[in-house]
Amino acid sequence: MKISFVGGGAMAEAIIAGVLRKKLAPAKDICVGEPVEERRATLSHKYKIHTTVSNIDSINDTDLIVLSIKPQQIDRVLKELLGRVTRKQTVVSILAGTPLKKIKEGLKFSHVVRVMPNTPAQIGEGMSVWTADTSVDESEKENVRSVLQTLGHEIYMKDESYLDIATALSGSGPAYVFLFIESLADAGIQLGINEEVSYKLALQTVLGSAKLVQETGKSPMELRHMVTSPHGTTEAAIKDLNLNRFQEIIFSAVHAAYKKSRELGV
Repeated sequence: MKISFVGGGAMAEAIIAGVLRKKLAPAKDICVGEPVEERRATLSHKYKIHTTVSNIDSINDTDLIVLSIKPQQIDRVLKELLGRVTRKQTVVSILAGTPLKKIKEGLKFSHVVRVMPNTPAQIGEGMSVWTADTSVDESEKENVRSVLQTLGHEIYMKDESYLDIATALSGSGPAYVFLFIESLADAGIQLGINEEVSYKLALQTVLGSAKLVQETGKSPMELRHMVTSPHGTTEAAIKDLNLNRFQEIIFSAVHAAYKKSRELGV
């Protein structure tokens, strides 16, 4: 499989690393179109792949074309690539909030896949939610699925409207978790534990709790009730969180991200 990337940012690098790690493609069959010379040099040196300043040159004779630019750059890139994509190729967009329709109309090309990955993909623990135009056949979908599985987990959704929800939940979600870890550790520091110990406690607590949900198969609610003893310390904390509308705050944050994703697609 030959893969090209239009844009050489962090998520493109995560995909490149995953593809090479899983041996889906050799380095010689990967090319990145990237305008920043320093970034081209870094990717070329680190992964031994081809790089070029020209997006048009990068997509020549490849099977998958991954659009890994910022959403604000999409109009210019679509104009640049218009008429350059061939029937044997599949276009994969990882742009937040950018619908299939916009890519298809901009390229006058229908074999387009839309993916919402997240940053844990950089360590092979990502969550990618994706969909595809009806013209994309099963073999093309399998190629995309095999690439996404190098990043961690993937879920295909036939209804594209769910991708804006996935963007708000799992795409932006790592930032919410990072903020929670930061806040939990800061609370420990303010109460008197030194910074190094507090961050270690917070990080392992979140990591271990997530693994406990995953490995026991129990729901978060069930596990929460198990650890919340009547009149104990955890109950006091949960009551305070409820008093301060913790769950409503989380919903409000996810909803704000969802609305922004929808706005980006307009």
